[in-house]
Amino acid sequence: MPPKTPFVWEAANIYFLLTDRFNNGDAMNDVNFDRTQETGKLRGFKGGDIKGITKKIEAGYFTDLGINAIWMTPIVEQIHGGTDEGTGLSYGFHGYWASDWTNLDPNFGTKQDLHQLVKTAHKHGIRILLDAVINHTGPVTDKDPVWPESWVRTGPQCDYQSYDNTITCTLVKNLPDIRTESNEAVQLPNHLIEKWKAEGRYDQEIAELDAFFERTKHPRAPRFYIMKWLTDYITEFGIDGYRVDTVKHVEENVWQEFRKACDYAFAEFKKDNLGKVLDDNGFYLVGEVYNYGISATTAFDFGDNKVNYFDSAFNSLINFEMKWNAAQMPMEQLFKKYSDILHSDLKGYGILNYLSSHDDGQPFDATREKSFETATKLLLCPGAAQVYYGDESARSLVVEGTEGDATLRSLMNWDAIKNNTETKTVLSHWQKLGQFRANHPSIGAGIHQMITKEPYTFYRSFSKGDIKDIVVVGLNLPVGKKVLDVSKIFKNGDKIKDTYSSTMSVVENGKVIINSSYNIVLLEQKNI
Repeated sequence: MPPKTPFVWEAANIYFLLTDRFNNGDAMNDVNFDRTQETGKLRGFKGGDIKGITKKIEAGYFTDLGINAIWMTPIVEQIHGGTDEGTGLSYGFHGYWASDWTNLDPNFGTKQDLHQLVKTAHKHGIRILLDAVINHTGPVTDKDPVWPESWVRTGPQCDYQSYDNTITCTLVKNLPDIRTESNEAVQLPNHLIEKWKAEGRYDQEIAELDAFFERTKHPRAPRFYIMKWLTDYITEFGIDGYRVDTVKHVEENVWQEFRKACDYAFAEFKKDNLGKVLDDNGFYLVGEVYNYGISATTAFDFGDNKVNYFDSAFNSLINFEMKWNAAQMPMEQLFKKYSDILHSDLKGYGILNYLSSHDDGQPFDATREKSFETATKLLLCPGAAQVYYGDESARSLVVEGTEGDATLRSLMNWDAIKNNTETKTVLSHWQKLGQFRANHPSIGAGIHQMITKEPYTFYRSFSKGDIKDIVVVGLNLPVGKKVLDVSKIFKNGDKIKDTYSSTMSVVENGKVIINSSYNIVLLEQKNI
């Protein structure tokens, strides 16, 4: 048996979903805290929850897509009330409006549900990423008081013209900004103390905080409370990583502190739960540095200051440049650029490519007219890939009657997957590419090399320890008989499988012949 190909985060297939919009696994938790006011279109809770995600893992949906990590929007308890900032009343269905980091929002589920999700995901070889917010609390409403002034600032609003005016400010009106720069000890907000007492867990929470601050010797400053609460999800549930929100709006040293806290918590979990860890990878942190692109390599430029967020903090950053590159560059130029940078200036780090997301109002293909091209470019591009829920099923990102980013956040289109022939064809393309990518880390983490320009063929090669992985890909090929030169990669007599068409071939005179009704081949060697 050949050695099992290792999972590497640099080549991960990450599925990003809004917990509330993906799948409703438990209709009993759809309404909580009397969140019953009429909202703007797609700005209220719609019922999606943790159980719904678990059910789709169990059904093999993610495995069929080649997904090996799921990133879900924050599941901590959200503000209870709604707020209207000109887009109609909105509730915190998206998860970015925390009111209590120590508790799950009942709309998303229970801690038992989260335990089951992680257990089920790991059983299927899938890692779980939660979403960490340290920059801000949720908005102030008639049900949600502002946190004490020692914890948050409520102005000025950021103008993004400099380093300071991106960090020591509020992102938008009525989004209180955590004083992450402060080292002053602060008391817990009264509303949390009262809440925890009413829930019968005040003594336990205080004892845990006392133990945390005694062990770390950190001052009882706001950011360290939140780090304690977020790293509890590592030690309690065994999550595999965090996607970190609003990174550039927080001082970079905070992320270095968060990295240490996460690594400590992950080591503690591993020590106590040897059988529950998938592999020997470290804890994964991917950062959202808004507008960071791969061309910047390690330096994000504020205009008056450059910051390296990889330094002792993030494994990877979300690549906001990919959608422009995919639209403007021929595939060879795109793939070569990414491979070259990832194996030089960014060697040892990673990027997370995407073509649509929950808050990017200019996606690569909003109307879903290029679903096949989207899959091909995203899933064959060097780097890790973020599949946004519904990319694979052509869920439209244009919803009439919505305001702002609500148009990007419709319910997952399960009916189309079940009943629409065209949707099934699109999904099949994503599944074939996704599985090939998952089985071959060379696609995301390997070195790219073109073989022929016409027809367009290339190979990717990856090695790590005793593991070697090499594949050949052909795109825009003729339908029917395809003769491909693989003499630089495979030997005469090698058995080769085109996984796209499930066709076998043998290398003769340095060539393979694939006869299929597709214009794409994904070639792997089978006799190793």
